[in-house]
Amino acid sequence: MNEKRIIECVPNFSEGRDMSVIKQITDVIESVDGVKLLDVDPGKDTNRTVVTFVGNPEAVSEAAFRAVKKASEIIDMSKHHGAHPRMGATDVCPFIPVSGITMEETVKYARKVAERIGNELKIPVYCYENAASEEKRRNLASCRAGEYEGLRKKLEDPAWKPDFGPAAFNKFSGATAVGARDFLVAFNVNLNTTSTRRANAIAFDVREKGRIVKNKEGKEISVPGTLKSVKAIGWYIEEYGIAQISMNLTNISVTPVHIAFDEVCRKADARGVRVTGSELVGLIPFKAILDAGKYFLEKQNRSAGVSDSELIKIAVKSMGLNDIHPFIPEEKIIEFVMAEKGKRKLIDMSLRSFMDETASESPAPGGGSISAYLGALGVALGTMVANLSSHKKGWDDRWKEFSDWAVRGKEIQNRLLDLVDEDTEAFNRILEAFSLPKNSEAEKKVRRDAVQSATKNATIVPFVVMETAFRGFELIRAMVETGNPNSVTDAGVGALALHSCIKGAGLNVKVNASGLEDKTFAAEIISKAQLLESKAVDEEEAIIKMVRSRISQRS
Repeated sequence: MNEKRIIECVPNFSEGRDMSVIKQITDVIESVDGVKLLDVDPGKDTNRTVVTFVGNPEAVSEAAFRAVKKASEIIDMSKHHGAHPRMGATDVCPFIPVSGITMEETVKYARKVAERIGNELKIPVYCYENAASEEKRRNLASCRAGEYEGLRKKLEDPAWKPDFGPAAFNKFSGATAVGARDFLVAFNVNLNTTSTRRANAIAFDVREKGRIVKNKEGKEISVPGTLKSVKAIGWYIEEYGIAQISMNLTNISVTPVHIAFDEVCRKADARGVRVTGSELVGLIPFKAILDAGKYFLEKQNRSAGVSDSELIKIAVKSMGLNDIHPFIPEEKIIEFVMAEKGKRKLIDMSLRSFMDETASESPAPGGGSISAYLGALGVALGTMVANLSSHKKGWDDRWKEFSDWAVRGKEIQNRLLDLVDEDTEAFNRILEAFSLPKNSEAEKKVRRDAVQSATKNATIVPFVVMETAFRGFELIRAMVETGNPNSVTDAGVGALALHSCIKGAGLNVKVNASGLEDKTFAAEIISKAQLLESKAVDEEEAIIKMVRSRISQRS
């Protein structure tokens, strides 16, 4: 799966009792294309609702602004009472990078939204955590100190001038804190005990805060736990009849779920307690599950260059994620939840269906998609040799070497598979552009520009296929030279497939470039494509020569 740019937004609104108010806010969120509403969690005592939605950065930014705007119109902070600290109708609005985007990029989106809120809605905005303009504003509690009731006085203090918006008290809407933070995973580990005391002891062993103890002099000192960016507590769950370690992993790039799970297992074992499984509360990024699968395979000295579905299965089994409730990837992995329902992808078809679709009177999939798929199959053969080599008897000390090759091969395969559909989508964009009206000069210009844009994209996609497939030759060459000798011909066939892929994609580059008005761009990309084709010929010939040599050595 190609990593898409996805961010999450978790705004907290100061209304948790009147669901008609919350519905108006969530309706404007869902009105934005490219956004998926994941959760709405109202609290009566706190009089606060936490809303979670995800999507591409631009769509999430727009949805967040619309939600804050709607909240500013229908929530009157002068009448608000609740148990949770708050200072505004939209109290906090954090942005969280999920996949395909860095924290630095996420901060830029967060601050742009904060600026819009301040300028357009005239609401004072404080930026916190990674989006903070100064260190004292990183902590949300500092930004919110004094809450709504102390906001007027706070705004009069030059040291607490808002990052955006007026330094004036907005009686109706209060103020809003907009931030950028790391993805938080709520993760519970199940124990074979009913003792909250023992569960808490394990929680204190692992959580970053640790525990307070007395030294020899009787002075209280803090002893930190073993896991950074982890909050944890032990509790008994009557519904399950077991105790759990309930954890918030506040930065899974520092402490991923698999590391947290393994550390709890070690600390529990040291106290005579067994871990029976675990439970994910809410959603998790796809990469986090894949990383867990790779981790547990590598602990077994097995190759991690296997399919995504196999990595998910290994992660679920290793951490016992099915212990209490069935772990359904389509409901627990963010990217799967976001996937468009009912959209038919070529790569999801069976071999026969794909073949029949190709042979049909439909013009797509065509040579470009078939070329990309040829490349994926070629790299898959190299990956297969790497995986076979990692398990070869007598080669146990080389498993990591071949696992690394297999992982690289899998990454190339996945990208080429994505390009199978991207090539067909590029072709469909050309058809859509040609179908635009051309009744007036203005319409003709719009149509011509659309055709040129679509054609340029349809030229770039097969070139990307060529570049991506060419990276596979390094894997194939290594497997012929150092891999399992019993599979040398499989690697050779992989080289032939890669060459065919590159040659076929090159034809598509040339034919599409011929329709471009930008002749400079067309000439440059054709020249680059021809160079890649020439290099592919050399690679294939060298690899096949090695394959034949190794076959003759067996005779």
